[in-house]
Amino acid sequence: MKKILAALTLCLLAGWAAAQGAWPNRPVRIVVPFPAGQTTDVIARLLAQQFTESVGQSFFVDNKAGAAAIIGTEQVKNSPADGYTLLMASSGPLAINPSLYSKLPYDTLKDFQPIGMIAAVPQFLVVNKEFPAGNLKDLIAYVKQNPGKTNYASGGSGLTNHLTMELLKAAAGLQITHVPYKGAAAAITGLIAGDINMMFESGPAVIPHVKSGKLKVIAVGTKDRSVVLPEVPTVAESGVPGFAAVAWAAFLAPTGTPRPIIQKMNSELNAVLTKPAIKERLIALGAEPVMTTPEQTTIFFKSELEIWGGAVKSSGARAD
Repeated sequence: MKKILAALTLCLLAGWAAAQGAWPNRPVRIVVPFPAGQTTDVIARLLAQQFTESVGQSFFVDNKAGAAAIIGTEQVKNSPADGYTLLMASSGPLAINPSLYSKLPYDTLKDFQPIGMIAAVPQFLVVNKEFPAGNLKDLIAYVKQNPGKTNYASGGSGLTNHLTMELLKAAAGLQITHVPYKGAAAAITGLIAGDINMMFESGPAVIPHVKSGKLKVIAVGTKDRSVVLPEVPTVAESGVPGFAAVAWAAFLAPTGTPRPIIQKMNSELNAVLTKPAIKERLIALGAEPVMTTPEQTTIFFKSELEIWGGAVKSSGARAD
């Protein structure tokens, strides 16, 4: 009897291992908690096509937008941890929402296993063309000489570009009034018109206006200079040492997903990100490829939760 039980156990284990080794043997869903057409969605579809070709199984994007990306993110949390439902999300739902919402239905670190980073999205500090400062040092001096008389725009309270400016205000000791708009397009229109003095925004949204002379670019908020505009200095090298704030996108799975699947997807992801054509496409979208291990991604998440938590607290923004 013992021999029979032992043989059955070995068979079950072998069957489980074979099943794991066969992953994926059916289509894999990549949930994007944003509407179709947004940058995160476009990148997800680009990756899904690449994974389909390299893995030999269909990967497809499923947009589950709504409630500041909470709906789609929570759906992945509640999905089976079998590798057939993955999440592509950004700094907003993963690093900002945990401080912005008091009753968030998911925990970034507990409910998800990172697969890897995908890209960083640099945000540029731009000003109206008539603003009397052409660099960050002069901007800081002007604001301090005119406390409370300058303003900045964002696409909405609690968004990444809002909180990036709050981090700069705190780091440089500035008094600048926040003017939230309903979306980035409206904010940029106000900035060009002169209703607003300055704002942080991603490259694709502002670079055309910088090139046309309607806006002036002052600095980029990333740790290193952007490959899109390498001549633009960082905030850190312009007089605010240690400053680094960046929007980003990452790839995750529900907690409990088998380790071999996490490792396989990390390898596939990083292989895709090294392709010259993919790099060029991401840069054209205003994103810069970032390759990490799952462990490095976890460390990064912890750091980002702390950074953006401080920004939310400093701004006083609340979503509920």
